[in-house]
Amino acid sequence: MQIILLDKVVNLGNLGEVVKVKDGYARNFLIPSGRARRATSVAIKEFEAKRADLEKVAAAKLAECQAQGEKLAGKTIKLTQKAGVDGRLFGSVTNADIAEEVTKQGYKVAKSQIRMPNGPIKVVGDSAVSVALHTDVVVEINVTVYGETA
Repeated sequence: MQIILLDKVVNLGNLGEVVKVKDGYARNFLIPSGRARRATSVAIKEFEAKRADLEKVAAAKLAECQAQGEKLAGKTIKLTQKAGVDGRLFGSVTNADIAEEVTKQGYKVAKSQIRMPNGPIKVVGDSAVSVALHTDVVVEINVTVYGETA
């Protein structure tokens, strides 16, 4: 299916590009999330008319995310979980736990924006976690997990 991208999509293209993707990806994800539109001749003409406005909105969104990223970069998030005497957690610290704590500190972050390269944290100590605020803005934060004996 041919689609027009209304936003930058990782590993696919930038705003305004006409790309060919699988039908299910377009119908089930890109079009409902507002990131793309079917590439018909009418849609292409409408897009060209609105292109300047969409580029302004995308630039404003990027600038906002960069400003938030500068504030968030290098922050340390402290979490307490129940742990055994050897330092292993009884559960694990997931991206939802980290997103909740970051939101408590006043930053707007969804759990889907938290990238944990080594999976959930299962031990007490420090870990580095990435926060993808925008496709072009990825910042590192530190997560310190403290053990709480049961």
